[in-house]
Amino acid sequence: MADRYEVNDPYETGFLDTGDGNQIYYEVYGNPDGKPAVIVHGGPGSGMPRGSKRQFDPDVWRIIQYDQRNCGKSTPHASDPAADMGLNTTEHLLADLERLRLHLGVERWMMFGGSWGSTLVLAYAERHPERVSEILMPSAMLTDRETVDWLYRGVGRIFPEAWDRFRRGVPADEREGDLVLAYSRLMESPEFEVRAKAAVDWLTWEDTVISLEANGSPFINRADDARIAFVRLCAHIFGHHAWLEDGALIRDAGRLAGIPGVIIQGRQDLGCPVRPVWDLVQNWPNARLVVVEDAGHTGSPTFADELGKAIKEFTDRS
Repeated sequence: MADRYEVNDPYETGFLDTGDGNQIYYEVYGNPDGKPAVIVHGGPGSGMPRGSKRQFDPDVWRIIQYDQRNCGKSTPHASDPAADMGLNTTEHLLADLERLRLHLGVERWMMFGGSWGSTLVLAYAERHPERVSEILMPSAMLTDRETVDWLYRGVGRIFPEAWDRFRRGVPADEREGDLVLAYSRLMESPEFEVRAKAAVDWLTWEDTVISLEANGSPFINRADDARIAFVRLCAHIFGHHAWLEDGALIRDAGRLAGIPGVIIQGRQDLGCPVRPVWDLVQNWPNARLVVVEDAGHTGSPTFADELGKAIKEFTDRS
């Protein structure tokens, strides 16, 4: 297994005012004079992970993590129906990242983002390549139309019974249409019972997708407010395919030339297959793809070892 470092309490925490009523919570760990690394969490709506910072040697790295809009400790929380999802788009999230960089006085940072977080990392890096030193993406997801459709419809070919239950979670007249947008509409219901049931139905499907993985941690075990926020944000962002032109992240990967990148993908990842990131690497001159045969979306010991190797490689870069 890769090294796991002891990381003490953050030496800095705070809320970043975005100017539109949102407050973004952040924490900074490790060496204040160290090499900056920002951890961009997945979900959307998962909130900052507990363990990712422990992959980084706190004597060497300045470790930055934060809660994206409307989740974790950031406010307003997406479990509150009054939280305006119109203020949570990819453009808003990219602006928050840049605002955080400027607030912390970071010139360039290494970017670490898995799953949905990899979409934000790529979109940010393609827009601000001069601000990125390296990129590491475990279990990457590009949030393109094909990937979202595969995750919420295509995987139903493997789990037809569970997918039928997922489909029946939306009104009958919407079952032949866009299920993700249908769930997004349910999550905007003023009635708590409607939102709560839709969240359970959605997370039951998410848990099915990772059910063959040994390391899968059930999404359904979240507390009620975190559960509702997670599903509301997932359905909202995925329903709009992250407001990105389809294929743009792959098409524009040439902008990352000169930025070393490592993508670690599990061969058994049903939700985020290898092909999209394989295509990405073909257009990104300084990236390499590591496919781990015994891993799915939630990793494996071999996957963790590859992650540790990549961080060690980036640690040794000046």
